[in-house]
Amino acid sequence: MDLRKIGALNLLLVFVPIAAVLKFSGSNGVWLFVVSGIAIIPLAGLMGKSTEMLADKLGAGWGGLLNATFGNAAELIIALFALKRGMIEVVKSSITGSILGNVLLVLGASFLAGGLKHSRQTFNPTAAGMYATLLVLAAIGLVVPAMFHVHLELFHTQADEQVLSLEISIVLFVVYVLMLIFSLITHKHLYSGEEVDKHGEKESFSDVEGHWSTKTAMTVLIAATAAVAMMSEFLVSSIEAAREQLGLTEIFVGLVVVAIVGNAAEHSTAVLVAIKNRMDLSFQIAVGSALQIALFVAPVLVFAGYLPGFPRLNLVFSMLEVMAVVVTVMVVGLVAFDGQSNWLEGLLLLAVYVILAIAFYHLPEHEKHENAHAVLAEPVGVVVCDDAVRQEQQLSSAADTSGRKCSRLNWSDWRPASDRCCPRNQSARQAWFGDWVSPARC
Repeated sequence: MDLRKIGALNLLLVFVPIAAVLKFSGSNGVWLFVVSGIAIIPLAGLMGKSTEMLADKLGAGWGGLLNATFGNAAELIIALFALKRGMIEVVKSSITGSILGNVLLVLGASFLAGGLKHSRQTFNPTAAGMYATLLVLAAIGLVVPAMFHVHLELFHTQADEQVLSLEISIVLFVVYVLMLIFSLITHKHLYSGEEVDKHGEKESFSDVEGHWSTKTAMTVLIAATAAVAMMSEFLVSSIEAAREQLGLTEIFVGLVVVAIVGNAAEHSTAVLVAIKNRMDLSFQIAVGSALQIALFVAPVLVFAGYLPGFPRLNLVFSMLEVMAVVVTVMVVGLVAFDGQSNWLEGLLLLAVYVILAIAFYHLPEHEKHENAHAVLAEPVGVVVCDDAVRQEQQLSSAADTSGRKCSRLNWSDWRPASDRCCPRNQSARQAWFGDWVSPARC
């Protein structure tokens, strides 16, 4: 087997033994994080390309099912290891990060690279429109739990948000299965990814990447999957130490770093086929991968939370993550409706991704509230002061001095967390939801 036929990314395979040496020598810091992350990139590429080769051999039906199953295996493996270690924020942000990365970064880079070589490129607007519609459904599945969570805190009601996430995950997974039936059976001609070359013959994925035998493709798939699992364990075990040393937040690590590592191989493939003016396949790789994350990987991670040894995972994302997903869906609809692309559209998609990445980089860690559940049990709009503060206020009030009591607030009085009223040495325990708090009116 000539590894050169599957791309220059295989030069990065040298980092696999280096990561193993760092791990077993006791290194758990930045170097292990960086090296294991780089090592996952070519391994994920081998998984993806061997899957595509098998898909060509098995035909559209079984091949498409195989590709749908293993298409995002690297991201799923990394997320499962992180979930096992209780890194809920990293797992959640990697879900949204993979969606943003595939749609904005991968599709943007594909449009840019292809547009620089071809002045105008076209793709099937019917299939692209169907992908955009499914992304809207995926966005709804991610937005509703967050809005439900805000509603509960706003009106001081209680409900089982975990059950809500489980039920929504079931719906998303069922839609994913129906999408497979639509794309592999009833309307497979829209998703074949085949194009006719200048000689009038149909091209397949192997025509772009070179041919493998079935035995070779199966061997590479099994070996690469095992290696990705090992490198993922190395990566996840070093996230916390690397994050602290680099000064990064959990949400940024999951949304940008982990998402890019897991999708880097697909990035290269989508850009490669775009340069060859096969925009249908490039669009399918980019947006189809985002759909697999939202409709397959996210529900599977929620289901995994019910396995022994795994913490429960819900679909309640931060407001900024929800906003980013909504913006991404809007962008896909705008670029997909006409079935044409150029390099400027690609540049604009990349600009949107950079803007969102900057926002998440500056987003601070979620404030740790030691008595968060107790706070939410208090009447909404009321700030409860610590015992020492309450006694101090009572004494000051009895002496008719300038001491001031905490009072009930209306919803119009809510303001950003930065606008806190804490005179003297008061340490008021404040009711909160997300990044908004009800400061004490003293």
